[in-house]
Amino acid sequence: MVSVETMLKKEHPGLFTYPDLISKTLIRLTRFILHENSINHFMEKHKAKSGLEFIDAVLVHLNVSYKVIHREVENIPAIGKVIVVANHPLGALDALALIQMICSVRQDKKVKIVANKMLGSISQLSEFIIGVDNFNDRLSRDSLRKIDQALQSEEVVIFFPSGEVSRVGLFGQKEAKWKGGFVKFAKRNSAPIVPIFIKAKNSSLFYAASWIYKPLGTLLLGHEIFAARNQIFDFRVGELINSKILNDTPMKDMHHARLFRKHLIRLSKGKKGIYPTECSIAHPMSRQEIRQELKRAERLGETSDNKQIYLVEHDNAANLMNEIGRLREYTFRKVGEGSGHSKDIDEYDRYYHHLVLWDDDALEVVGAYRIGECGWILSWLGKEGLYLNDLCTMSNLFDPILEDAIELGRSFVQPKYWGSRALDYLWQGIGAYLAHNPHIKYMIGPVSISGSYPKHAQEALVYFYTLYYGCDRQYLRARSPFRLSDNVNAEFSEIFLGVDYEQDFRVLKDYLKTFDVAVPMLYKQYSELCEAGGAQFIDFGIDVEFNNCVDGYIMVEINRIKEAKRKRYIKEV
Repeated sequence: MVSVETMLKKEHPGLFTYPDLISKTLIRLTRFILHENSINHFMEKHKAKSGLEFIDAVLVHLNVSYKVIHREVENIPAIGKVIVVANHPLGALDALALIQMICSVRQDKKVKIVANKMLGSISQLSEFIIGVDNFNDRLSRDSLRKIDQALQSEEVVIFFPSGEVSRVGLFGQKEAKWKGGFVKFAKRNSAPIVPIFIKAKNSSLFYAASWIYKPLGTLLLGHEIFAARNQIFDFRVGELINSKILNDTPMKDMHHARLFRKHLIRLSKGKKGIYPTECSIAHPMSRQEIRQELKRAERLGETSDNKQIYLVEHDNAANLMNEIGRLREYTFRKVGEGSGHSKDIDEYDRYYHHLVLWDDDALEVVGAYRIGECGWILSWLGKEGLYLNDLCTMSNLFDPILEDAIELGRSFVQPKYWGSRALDYLWQGIGAYLAHNPHIKYMIGPVSISGSYPKHAQEALVYFYTLYYGCDRQYLRARSPFRLSDNVNAEFSEIFLGVDYEQDFRVLKDYLKTFDVAVPMLYKQYSELCEAGGAQFIDFGIDVEFNNCVDGYIMVEINRIKEAKRKRYIKEV
C-alpha cells in the first residue's frame, strides 16, 4: 500500500518541523494530489497480480494503450541481448507500456528497465526493475552488476537516458541532457541498441508547475498517472544499431549519448537517423506449424538422444525455411558473419535440399546444412545454378567432378546448442544422405573464416591449410581472391616448417590464441575426415556479401574418407 505520510517523512523530514496544522494540511493536500486512496484501492483489488499481469491491469484500469507500426515491431530482436533507449515523456505509464510492448515480442519475457524510485517502490514490478536513483545520478554497484548480468543472460535492458521526465521548453516538450551510461554498457557487453520514440504528454498543470518550480512538477507525477487516462501513445521503433559502431568510433560516451538523442528525434520525424543501422533478426515462426511440415518431409533417422534428422524441400516447408533463414542469420552474426538481412535466405534455397536436425522435445531447429546435388543442377540450370558459381569461376577441368558431387554450405548450429553433439549429428545426416546416394563421389563447398578474425589470424589459417591441404589443379578461382603477400609468405614459412603436421598445427593454435581466436570447427572437421590428399582447399576468397568472411573452397573425395570416419558417418542413422 502507498502511504504519503511515510514517503514525506522519508524524503522531506523537515516538513514535520512545522506546526501540526500546516504539516497535516500539506499531508492531506499531497494525499489528494497523489490519489492515495485510489491507488490503495487498486492495489488491494489486484494484490494477487504481479509482473506483466499487473502491468496489464494498470493499463486496462486507466484505459491506456499504444499504437506501433507492425513492421517496426520487427526491429525488436526476439532473442538475444539488446539495449533499448527511449525518451521519457511521462513518469511511469510510458515505462509500463514499453515493457508490455517488448514482452509481446520476447517469448521469455526477460525484460529489465533501469528505473527510479517511483517504479522501484512497487513490489509487483520487481521482476522488471533495476533500481537507480536517476534524479541523483547514482548507480550503485549492485545496479551495475544487475545490468551487466541481464545483458550477459541475453535479456533486454531499457534505459531512459535523460534520467527524468520531459519538461516543456520554448519549442514544446524537451528532454534533459542524455547521460552516456547506456553506451558504456552496450560497448562492454557487445549489445546492440534499439531506439524507441514515445509520443505522449503530461497535463498542462504538470508542465506549468515544473516551469515554476521543478520539484513541484516531480511531486505531481503521481497525479499525472491518473491524468493520463484514455491516452493512446505512439511508439516509433528504429532499426538496430550495432555496438561495434560505438567501439570503432573514437568518441566519448557522452558525445555518443548526444548523437543518440538526435538520432531519436530524427526518427520521430520520419527522417534518416545519424547512426548506420541494420535489420533485426526476423521473429520466430510457429513451432507447431514447423512440426507439421516436418511430418511431411523425408526422415533420415534419429539420434541417440531422440533428435530427428530430416531432408526437407523448400516448397513443402515455408515456415521451416523462414525459421532456418532466421536462425542462420542469428547464428552467423554471433560469429561476426551474416548477410545483414533479417533472414539469410537466397534463391538457391528454393531448389537445394535442406538437412535439418530437429529437437522434438523443445520444438526447436537445432541446426541445418544445405545440400545441392550438382549433377542434377547442372543438367537443369548449368553452372549458373550452383551457389559456388557466385563465388568462383570454375574451369572445364572441374566438370567431371561436379557431375558426381554435392555442394555443401550454409551450415549452422544455433547458439543454445553450442557445446552439444549437434554438429556431429548433422554429419551423421550427411552420411545417411551419402548412404542413400552411392553415386556421389565428392563433397565441395565454401568453408568460412569469420570476417571478425584479425587479418593476421586469417592469413595464418590460409597459409597453413594451403601448405597442408592445397590443391595443385586449377579447378576454380575465387572471384574476390584472398592472396598472401610475399612478406607474409616469408614470415609464415619460418613459423610453419611443413614437415610435421601435428607440430605445425600446435603452432597454429598457439598463434591464433594470441589473437583470442581458434581454428574454425569445420576446418578441423574436414581436414581430419580423410586420408592424405582426400580433402583439398582449391582456393581462398573473400565473400563481400557475407560480412567479408574468408571462404576456403574445399573438395572432399568420398572414397578417401578414413575407415573409422566412414563407419561412423556413412550409414543409416
